[in-house]
Amino acid sequence: MASMPFSATFSTPLHGNSQTKTTRSSNSSASCPSMAFWTPSVKSSLGSSKSAIFQNGFSLKSPSFNGVFFKARSLGVYARAATEKTLYDFSVKDIDGKDVPLSKFKGKVLLIVNVASKCGLTSSNYSELSHLYEKYKTQGFEILAFPCNQFGGQEPGSNPEIKQFACTRFKAEFPIFDKVDVNGPSTAPVYQFLKSSAGGFLGDLVKWNFEKFLLDKNGKVVERYPPTTSPFQIERDIQKLVAA
Repeated sequence: MASMPFSATFSTPLHGNSQTKTTRSSNSSASCPSMAFWTPSVKSSLGSSKSAIFQNGFSLKSPSFNGVFFKARSLGVYARAATEKTLYDFSVKDIDGKDVPLSKFKGKVLLIVNVASKCGLTSSNYSELSHLYEKYKTQGFEILAFPCNQFGGQEPGSNPEIKQFACTRFKAEFPIFDKVDVNGPSTAPVYQFLKSSAGGFLGDLVKWNFEKFLLDKNGKVVERYPPTTSPFQIERDIQKLVAA
C-alpha cells in the first residue's frame, strides 16, 4: 500500500487569548513558538500496517501512531500547565535583604521595571513612575522596581546607595528590590517568568534599563514595553486594568 504523508497541528496559547498554530509535516523543520515538538515520521509504519487507512482517513490502530499521538498530547498538556504560573508563585528579596513573597501583591495591577541610577532614561522614568504611583496606588496599583547593572554598568552602587538615590532624589515610595540579573545564566526566576510569559518582538532578552512589564490583577503579564516607552505613555493601559 502506498504511504501517505502525515502532519500534526499543535496550538500554543499566547497572551490576549489569541492562538497561533504550527503545522509540522514529516519533512518540515518548523517549530512551535513556546516548545519544540518533534514528530517522528510514521510513513513506514503506515505503509506496512494493514489497518493504516480506511475510508476518509487514518486508522488509529497502529501502535506506533498511538504512541506519537499520546506523547504529543502529553507534551501539549505540560506546555499549558507551565504557562499557568503567575507572579504569585515567586519570592524575591527587597532592597534591605528581606524575603518578600510576591503573593502579597495579589489582586493588584503591577508594573515591573528594571531600574538604573546612572542611565540617560533615569530621571524621566523615576519622575513619571513616582507620579503614576502617587496617582493610582489607592486604586490597587503597584510598581515593583528591580535594580540591574547589566546595561552599561549603570547601576553600580550597593543596595543602600540605590535606595538612598531613589528615595531621596526622586521621592520614590514604591517597593525597590534587591539588585538582579535580567538576562544570562543568572537571570532571576521572576524575570524568566516575565520574559517567557510576555513574548512579543522583544524576544527572550531585556534590551536595556527601564523595560516594563504590565500585569493584571491575576498576576498575568498582559503587556510589555521597550525601554523608550515612558511611564506616561502607558497610563491609559494602567487605567483600564485598574478599572477592570
